[in-house]
Amino acid sequence: MAEVGALTRDLLRLQAWLSPAFPIGGFSYSHGLEEAVAAAVVTDADGLFSWTEAVVGSGGGRVDAMLLVEVWRAVDIGEVTRLIRAAETGGAMRGTSELAIESTAQGEAFLETAQAAWPEDSVAAVIAELEGAKLRTALPVAVGVVAACHDVPLEAVLPMYLQSFCAGIVSAGVRLIPLGQTDGQRVIARLQPVVERAASAAILAEFEDIGGASPVIDLASMAHETRDGRLFRS
Repeated sequence: MAEVGALTRDLLRLQAWLSPAFPIGGFSYSHGLEEAVAAAVVTDADGLFSWTEAVVGSGGGRVDAMLLVEVWRAVDIGEVTRLIRAAETGGAMRGTSELAIESTAQGEAFLETAQAAWPEDSVAAVIAELEGAKLRTALPVAVGVVAACHDVPLEAVLPMYLQSFCAGIVSAGVRLIPLGQTDGQRVIARLQPVVERAASAAILAEFEDIGGASPVIDLASMAHETRDGRLFRS
């Protein structure tokens, strides 16, 4: 029963932390999708799937997964230098200013909200280390810190994080294309094996190999920075 209780606790926390209702402003970002829809690059559910698959498999989702893994492991064994190195990398691993803001604004809001609702001394200590190093905190770094400090297993938080990442992009697509809610859920269902593969690859990867290859997404984000009448911040 103790193991079942711990699993339930972890799942409940992950559901809360990675829910669209968690107040980090995720609804205001599209990860370049708004520009792709405006340019008719993404026009339907199949296009939305392909866009999100590329983000998770080759772009920001791949980078985020590797960052989360490295941060979780660093916090788990108390390696501050390793944590700071990963956090510094997280602050630099975005192709455009909008994508950087998308990650760091949500990351800092995540840390603040999680610590306010689920206070934990070890999280406070890590926040102090990051602030002392004058680092902005990317979202995967924040999630990795909080999950590790609360003893939530890496194998649980990583796929849930990537699923949440996908859900945010799909939600933007439902509003932008537009699509029906059921079509959006069909895309989410199709993305499940993509998430599973990305999570498995990140756990096995060497952190030194961090990086992505999604130039179309980065170019869309660059163009979005000068678009008039935007609904989303990225």
